[in-house]
Amino acid sequence: MTVVGVLHPGSMGAPVAAQALLGGAEVLWCPTERSPASRDRAAKYGLAAAGGLGELVEHADVILSICPPAHAEDVAAEVSAYPFTGIYVDANAVAPATMARVHAAMSRTKATVVDGSIIGSPPSASKSTRLYLSGPEEALPSVAALFDGTAVQAHTLAGGIGRASALKLSYSSYQKASRVLAAVSYALARDYGVEGELLDIAEGRSTSYLAETTYIPKVAARSWRWGPEMDEVASALRDAGLPTDLAEASASVMSRWDSLRDAPPSIPKALQQLHATLGGEPS
Repeated sequence: MTVVGVLHPGSMGAPVAAQALLGGAEVLWCPTERSPASRDRAAKYGLAAAGGLGELVEHADVILSICPPAHAEDVAAEVSAYPFTGIYVDANAVAPATMARVHAAMSRTKATVVDGSIIGSPPSASKSTRLYLSGPEEALPSVAALFDGTAVQAHTLAGGIGRASALKLSYSSYQKASRVLAAVSYALARDYGVEGELLDIAEGRSTSYLAETTYIPKVAARSWRWGPEMDEVASALRDAGLPTDLAEASASVMSRWDSLRDAPPSIPKALQQLHATLGGEPS
C-alpha cells in the first residue's frame, strides 16, 4: 500500500487527500501546530495522524504539499530538513520560478519533485477536480495512479517542472481576477443605486461572473489565499515580460478582505469592505 503524506489538510488539501484514501492509499497528516479546523477536517476525511513531521516523512512514499501559495517554500524547507527520498508533489498555485526554488530545496534531499496544479472545486461525490502534473516522466504515472477511479482527474504534461504551475496561473489570472472585478463593479453600482440594473444586464450574458452575485461573499472569504496567488501570477507575468498591473491590482483589492478569512460575509458587508481607507480599514 502506498503511503501518502499531506501537508496540510486545508479546504482543498483534505478532500484531495481523501480521494487518495479512496484510491487505496494510506494517508497521513501532521497535526503539530495545526488549528482545530485542520484537525476537524482530518477527522472528517479519515486521515491518520503522524506523531510529527519527521514520522510522516519517514513513512511516506509520496508527499502532497497543498497549502496557501505564500507558504509553499516554507513547507518545502521544513520537509527538506529530513532525509526524504520519495516523491514530493508541490500542488500549490505558485509561479514557475517559485516552483523552481521548491525543486531546488527538495532536490537536496534526493527527493523526486513533481510540479502539480489543482484546478476546480474541492473534489466530492458530486464534483470532480483536475490535477495536472509535470516533471520527471518516470514519476508522473505513480502520482496519477493514486487517484485512479476517484473524483480527482489526473493529467500529465510534457515539458518538465514549471509546466503545471504555469497552467494553473494562466487560468487563475483570468478566473480569479474576473471574480474580483465583478465585486468591484457591484460595489460601484451599489453606491449609485443601480445594482439591480447591472444584474439585469449581466443576466442577459449567461457566462458573465457579474450574474453570480452570490459568489461575492465566497470571493471575499477566500481572498487571504487568492491574494498571494495573484502575487505569484504577477511574478510569472513579469518573468514572461508581460504586464503585471491587473494581477497586482487584484491582489491589492483582495487584501481589503483579509479580515474576512474563511468567514463569508453578507453581500453588502463584502462590498462595504472594499471601501477601505488608506489605513486599511473600511470607510
